[in-house]
Order: sequence, then structure tokens, then C-alpha cells
Amino acid sequence: MSFLLYNISIHLYGFLIRITSPFNIKARKWISGRKDLLNNIREQISPESRIVWFHCASLGEFEQGRPLIEKFKSLHPEYRILLTFFSPSGYEIRKNWELADHIFYLPIDTARNARAFIDAVRPERVFFIKYEYWYNYIHILHLGNIPVYVVSAIFRPGHIFFKWYGKWFRKQLKKISWFFVQNKSSVELLEAAGIKNSTISGDTRFDRVFQIVNQKRSFPEIEQFCKNSPVFVAGSTWPADESRLQAMVNSDTGIKYIIAPHEINRDHINSFIAGSNKKVILYSSMTAENIPGAEVLIIDTIGILSHLYRYASISYIGGGFGKGIHNILEAVTFGKPVIFGPNYQKFQEARDLIDQKGAFEVNNGKEITEITQQLLHDQSLYTECADTCKQYIKSKIGATQMILDQVFKKEDIK
Repeated sequence: MSFLLYNISIHLYGFLIRITSPFNIKARKWISGRKDLLNNIREQISPESRIVWFHCASLGEFEQGRPLIEKFKSLHPEYRILLTFFSPSGYEIRKNWELADHIFYLPIDTARNARAFIDAVRPERVFFIKYEYWYNYIHILHLGNIPVYVVSAIFRPGHIFFKWYGKWFRKQLKKISWFFVQNKSSVELLEAAGIKNSTISGDTRFDRVFQIVNQKRSFPEIEQFCKNSPVFVAGSTWPADESRLQAMVNSDTGIKYIIAPHEINRDHINSFIAGSNKKVILYSSMTAENIPGAEVLIIDTIGILSHLYRYASISYIGGGFGKGIHNILEAVTFGKPVIFGPNYQKFQEARDLIDQKGAFEVNNGKEITEITQQLLHDQSLYTECADTCKQYIKSKIGATQMILDQVFKKEDIK
């Protein structure tokens, strides 16, 4: 591939989003959020500002990069923080985040947009969080001698960079100033590709989830709902998860259930309620009057799930019967056993905790029920699993400080 072919593919990508936008709300937001974007950026960012740019693909990457942004801001308030998102699911939720001075969508990665954006922003250094290698941006930053760091990166042999046809992509990676990667295998893959500028720093997500534990945010109505019962929290669930959970929910187990669907769709929620033989209430309509007798609570809002895992006796993480599990660390950090479906192999923390017996793979609804009952009735097993989860998190924190120590040393930031 060449930059010509890459640019053609980028323009084609933008065209496809436009033609699907009448039928897809995310595509419409993607387009409307970028309307007159470069002019808005020029108007809002002063030429005198000292900018540090953090880019996140979506909400998950934002949470991963959040401790890094917060730490950078506290150490160097003289810089203004520019935060960009590619996806509406990140931008729409965090567009008013108070610690960033400027929050925008990232203009699509055409050569013209990349030049115009960087000319308008003039960042002194750039952090890309985990994913997304936008090659026009990387190329323009490289030409301008602007340091670019990729944070909490992870590489696998199946990535295009390491395929026989991936030479052009490998060449672009060499324009990155430094990679802060999660594990040794990522370093080895980069070195085999001739890229020596990497450090094993771990994953900044561990720092973020550890922050959540210490925030101790409480929800009095949910505490009333959970009172005196074991609690099973199912987070980021999809219909494939919920269909496997339904039998356990409907059985007389004496468990309270908190279910937080990944997508809050009224028809989807109503379908689950219709299949339940228990009293179900919605978080948005919880009252002191309807909580008594309720056994299932559905979270029909966004932004609070990471805090709700503190109420769990056992947590279930959705996505494992689809494209892949969602973030398990938000649950693990509270020191409770975690369960998820079979599609978890791309996630190092899931593999680690399966090996260490702090987490459990399930392949069907029967196994979910069996493991849940085993954990709730075997106190020794439960305590061992919980302790494993606590120690795992504690052993992994510190990536944020390591990254900034090395960046400050390399850049001699004063």
C-alpha cells in the first residue's frame, strides 16, 4: 500500500458513513459533529496556547487514558489539554469533561485535514491511547518533529503490521516517537519488525480502575435494593448474554440481579422484562415504594456501571458470546469473582485471571448458574478468588507514573 491507496480508502470510508447516515444514528452524529469542525477549532484554540493533544478512539480508550491526562494536568497546568475522539460513543459522553480545555471530534484522516488540524492546534506533544494509527496525522507530526507517544499499546501476530503484506504499515510505525506497551510479546513483535523504541509500562486502565475504588461513590436506592442479599451484577450485556442469564434469573435462587445492558434500547429492555418471572424495576424509576420485593434492577442509564460493581457478590461481563468481552477490570478491582463468555482471548487480563482462578469462563447458561452457586456456597473458594482479583490489580498499578517519568526524562519538560 502507498499513501495514495491509503488516502483513497479514507475518502471511501467517509463516503460510506455519509450514505449510511440516514439509517444509522451513530453515523449521523459522526457527520454532524464534524460539521465546520476545523473552523471551530481555529476559533477556540489561541495561537499562544501550549497544547498537549490526547486522542482516544472512544469511551473505553478515554477511561484508559484518563489517569494519564489527569496526572499530566496536575504536574503541568501551564499546558492546555486537547482531547479528541473518533467515535460518537466517546465524544457525546465526555464532550463536557472538565479537565480538558478543548474537546473535539478528530477530523477524518485525509492529508488536507491532517495538515489543517495540526497547523491550527500546534501541539507540543501527542499521546494516542492504545489503538488507532491515523497515518496522515502521524506523517505530518513526524515531519514537524512533534513527539508522538502510543500509550498502553498491545500488539498481536495477527495485526497487519506483522503480515507479509504489511511492510507499508510497519514503515509508518517507525514514525512514532515511543511505544509504551502492555506486555513483553508486544516488544518482541516490534523488535522483530525493526522497531526498538518501546517500553513495557503496563496498562493505564489499572490505574483508572484503582481510582474508581477510592472514589467510593454511593447510590442509596441501589443499596436499599441490594440489602441483605447476594448480588449478581451483569455489566455491558448483549442479548446473547441475557438469553443465557434468563434461566438463572427466573430460578428461585435468593439472589438480587443488577443488569446493565451495553445498549439502552427500550424494546430490548422490555423483551427481557417480558421473559422474567421476577419483579423488575428500572433505575430511572426507582422509588422507595417500588424497591421492596424487587429482585431484578435494570440500569437504563449510562456512566455509572463502573461504580456499581462495588455492590456485586459476583460480576458477569458481557460480550463473550459475541465479538469479545467488555472491560473486566472495573469489576475485578473491587475484589469479587468475575464470570464471562468464551470470547476473551484477546484480553491479557482475562487470560491471566482465568489462569490464576480469579475469573471463570462459561459456555452456556447452565454453567453460569453452576459457577454462581458454587461460589456462593463455598466460602473458601469465594475468598480465594476474591483475594486473587485484589492482588492482581495491586500488582499492575503504576503505568501512568512510569510513562510520565520516561516522557519527562526524554523531553526534559520543565
